[in-house]
Amino acid sequence: MAVDFSSIPIIDISPLLAKSDDPKMAEDPGVLDVVAQLDKACTEAGFFYVKGHGIPDSLLKGVRDITRRFFELPYEEKAKIKMTPANGFRGYEKIGENITEGAPDMHEAIDCYREVTKGMYGDLGKVMEGFNQWPQNPPKFKFLMEEYISLCKDLAKKIMRGIALALGGSPYEFEGDRAGDPFWVMRIIGYPGVSSDDIGCGAHTDYGLLTLLNQDDDINALQVRNLSGEWISAPPVPGTFVCNIGDMLKIYSNGLYESTLHRVINNSSKYRVSVVYFYETNFDAAVEPLNTYKTTINGDKKFERAIYGEHLVKKVLTNFVDG
Repeated sequence: MAVDFSSIPIIDISPLLAKSDDPKMAEDPGVLDVVAQLDKACTEAGFFYVKGHGIPDSLLKGVRDITRRFFELPYEEKAKIKMTPANGFRGYEKIGENITEGAPDMHEAIDCYREVTKGMYGDLGKVMEGFNQWPQNPPKFKFLMEEYISLCKDLAKKIMRGIALALGGSPYEFEGDRAGDPFWVMRIIGYPGVSSDDIGCGAHTDYGLLTLLNQDDDINALQVRNLSGEWISAPPVPGTFVCNIGDMLKIYSNGLYESTLHRVINNSSKYRVSVVYFYETNFDAAVEPLNTYKTTINGDKKFERAIYGEHLVKKVLTNFVDG
C-alpha cells in the first residue's frame, strides 16, 4: 500500500530489458533485482523513474523540441487540427479546454489515441472511432511521433513483464486477452510559464496500466501525493522516464499497487513541455484481480470487474469543454 514516501526511486531497468524476451527471465539474478525494485516502488509510491531504457536521449529531446515548435505557432495554425467528438476526441485543445475534476487545466495539448476504425470495438468503441490529427507544421511531426510511440509501446510491454513477475505471476500475465493487443493514449502537452500557482493539470489518477512521462529537463512541476496527503515533487532527471501505474493495474494487483494522485503546477516563468504515453489493456479487456499468490494473499477480491473501454470513454466524455 502507499506510504509516506518523500522521494521517488530511480530504477535501472537495463538488466530486465536484456532478458525480457527470454522465457527463463525469471531465473536471472539481474532481472530479479529489478523486479524487487519495481515491486517496492509500485507498492509504496506507485511512481518511479526508469533509466537504462534504451530510447535515445536525442529522441526524447527531439519530441519535446518539435512539440515546443508546434505550440509556438499562432492559434489559427494550431486550430487546423482542433479536437472534436467527430474525430474521436483526437487533436488540439487550447488552454482551459481540458477539465480535471470540474476545473479547467492551464495547459494546451494534442490528444492522440490508438486509431479505431468503424465497428472495431462495436458499440463500446463508437466514441473513440477516428484517426489521429497530426500537424503539417512543423515538418516531420507525424513521423517523429509515430517512431516514438512504437518505441514506448515496446518499452512499456517489457516493463510490464517485470511488473507481472513482481505480482507473483508469469512474465506474460499482461499479454493475451489482457493486454496482448494494447490500446494506447498519448498527450502532447504545453504548460505556459506563470507567476502564480495556477494548476497546470489538476489532481488525478491515470486510467490504464503504465504511464511513461518525458518531461523538460529544467522545470520542476510534477507533484505526487503520499499517504499523508503531502505533495512530493517529482523533479526532472535527464534521460529518464517518470513512470506510474494506472487504475487498471491497481485492480489487477487487487490493491497491492497504488494508482497515485498527481498534479502539475508550473510556477516557473518558462514554458514547460511534457509528452505522456499511456500503455493500456486491450480496449475490451474485462479487468479483475489476477489469480497469483501475491494478489490472493492480499485477501478477497477488492474490486468489481471493470471494462477498460467503458472506463476510458466515461473519462473522455467528462474531460473536455467546447471552446
